[in-house]
Amino acid sequence: MWPTLVVAVLTLAVFLNAALLFSVEPMFSKLALPLLGGTPAVWNTCLVFFQAALLAGYAYAHFSVRLLGPRRQAMLHVALLALSLAALPLQLRTASSPPAGSSSVVWLLILLTRSLGVPFVLLASGAPLAQRWFAASGHVRSSDPYFLYAASNLGSMLALLAYPFLIEPQLPLVAQRMTWSLGYAFAAALVAFSAWLTTRGVSNDSAVSVHPGIPRASSSPTVTTRDRMRWIAYSAVPSSLLMGVTSYISTDVGAITLLWVIPLALYLLTFVLVFAARAPMQHRWMVLAQSQFLVVLPLALFWGVRLPGLTSIALHVGALFIIAMVCHGELARKRPGAEHLTEFFLWIAVGGLAGGVFNALAAPLLFNEIREYPIALIAAAFLRPGPRGGSRLNRTADLLLPAILGITLAIAVSQGGMPLQLGLTLMMLAAGVSLFSFRNRPVRLGLGLAALFAVGHLRATSTVGGTRPVATERSFFGVLRVADGTDGTVRTMRHGTTLHGAQRLAPSKALEPLTYYHRDGPAGDVFSLSAVAALARRRVGIVGLGAGTLACYGRPGERWVFFEIDPLVGKMASDPKLFTFLTRCAPAVRVVFGDARLSLARIPPAAFDILVLDAFSSDAIPVHLLTREALKLYLNALAPGGVIAIHISNHYMEIEPVVAVAARELGLATRIRSDVAITATTQVTTGRAPSEWVVLARAEKDLGRIAAHARWVTPRTRKGVETWTDDFSNVVEILKWR
Repeated sequence: MWPTLVVAVLTLAVFLNAALLFSVEPMFSKLALPLLGGTPAVWNTCLVFFQAALLAGYAYAHFSVRLLGPRRQAMLHVALLALSLAALPLQLRTASSPPAGSSSVVWLLILLTRSLGVPFVLLASGAPLAQRWFAASGHVRSSDPYFLYAASNLGSMLALLAYPFLIEPQLPLVAQRMTWSLGYAFAAALVAFSAWLTTRGVSNDSAVSVHPGIPRASSSPTVTTRDRMRWIAYSAVPSSLLMGVTSYISTDVGAITLLWVIPLALYLLTFVLVFAARAPMQHRWMVLAQSQFLVVLPLALFWGVRLPGLTSIALHVGALFIIAMVCHGELARKRPGAEHLTEFFLWIAVGGLAGGVFNALAAPLLFNEIREYPIALIAAAFLRPGPRGGSRLNRTADLLLPAILGITLAIAVSQGGMPLQLGLTLMMLAAGVSLFSFRNRPVRLGLGLAALFAVGHLRATSTVGGTRPVATERSFFGVLRVADGTDGTVRTMRHGTTLHGAQRLAPSKALEPLTYYHRDGPAGDVFSLSAVAALARRRVGIVGLGAGTLACYGRPGERWVFFEIDPLVGKMASDPKLFTFLTRCAPAVRVVFGDARLSLARIPPAAFDILVLDAFSSDAIPVHLLTREALKLYLNALAPGGVIAIHISNHYMEIEPVVAVAARELGLATRIRSDVAITATTQVTTGRAPSEWVVLARAEKDLGRIAAHARWVTPRTRKGVETWTDDFSNVVEILKWR
């Protein structure tokens, strides 16, 4: 019974430690999100902090055991856990966004360290310490304690999945923080009991118990530098892919918890599966499946194949899972004996942090485009198990065949003799067959992918594909692209895949509002049909600058203020070599940089007659701009008789009921116009794009002619959709699953 109790208590302690560790990640990221404008980069930066704190925890576990031995180390750890209770309850230790001119990344990392650092590091050290204590305990299973690592990752994965589906929909953030704090106190007590159970009869040397008949994790008596480099590489590549996939899918759908935790949960599941006592999935089948994804994913991503939303998400997340299974499977196959356990986890954490730092910190400085994702895929190909040397013929073919593939594709891209779709299909087919034939030679496949991505970049920077790039830059908030159509008549601005404005290049038509802001669309109605539209000197505030299109609704003598979180957007919109909306339509316009809510909180009451919310985060409006508190702030900034217009167009979320239920609670008059029945021909000839807008006012009369207009109707609420607050939001309930 006693050995069974030891295993049960240790497993529960490790499981709970991990669950707390990974439930606090989405919770704290959600707390920080409003301060930085709801960008996916917030989550990636948080991941870097979590990986760094994980490394700190593993380093503490490794070196403290080496210096003190298991028993004294256990005493130290229990004392530190007791002291860390003074940091409870958990809270975000700041009240403002980053100061102007400061680095958002550095500011967020400092904030996370101050708010969460000590408890997180101690939780992170729990799994390796528990395994090390168990390894020295004399238990019959102590020579191979890696099953506890699987339990740890299972706790992490279940906590992550529980957050968007159970915790977030049911508990406001205040309750989440208090519940987590109570859980931390209980976990500290459980860890203390575990330490006593496993080390009560252990001396302070670090010997690992070995029982006859119990297999050790590895027969290798020493750890070499080559082993350490392999551990780093096999953990760095999946870590980089995790961030790449998360950024890719959340850029277009939105910076929401669900799209953060699913990739991370599957990433952790791979650790559970490969370190289980009996691996449920054979490694060779994972290696075979990986070769399929390393062919299909690059073709879909970098040759411009647009898949439906859920199909695209499944492809990228599936690739992450399979590639991580192979890399982490190699880690499990090459794991050392229990005496090197804490060092093994330390180097895994180093690799995880290296992948995270590359994506979140280095890549935005090194690349204007999202290059870190293809680099990680190429690295995954190089790390595949398989022959790397062999005969001179094979080594030559490893270099020559990818070069031939790249040259052939480059020539095909540069030729315009065949129809675009036919040429693209033939190129994709040829590339796919070639890459699949490379699958058993890691170097050949890696170089083949590098050639494919290089040609993909060539295609993206040429006029093939419908646009001619004019400018591409990258900031903390994503990649911003300005491009001209191949016919040279229209220039567009895009963030990710979402259009942020377009301008005709002909001088006589340059000041016509296009796309979502067309005069015949809902935006045109706001400036022509609302009660304040006829005011001689309107005061207009707009959250979200884009290309500055809305400025062309301005009239002489009016006061216009744009609120924009990304300085790069302001730089491009105000550059007359790129766009002239601001310089020609509203030369006196004021642009305020920073999070819009914080900026609006600092302005005098009743400052605007019209307040427009057009704050895209690619295809999504940041959640914190749609809460009850946010709407009250907008009303405070709105003059008597004024209107609020919210652009709610979205491919993946049904935002209408969220706005409708909040407006009803606040007693506001509302109307919605869904201007989506626009044919492709009409879009091309008029420049008008499908869009959906909601208008809110304090009274029906303030809506003006919009109130009775046939195109404007009362927005619908939906059963189960509640008012969002700064403390509660549930994005899952408004996702469009079709």
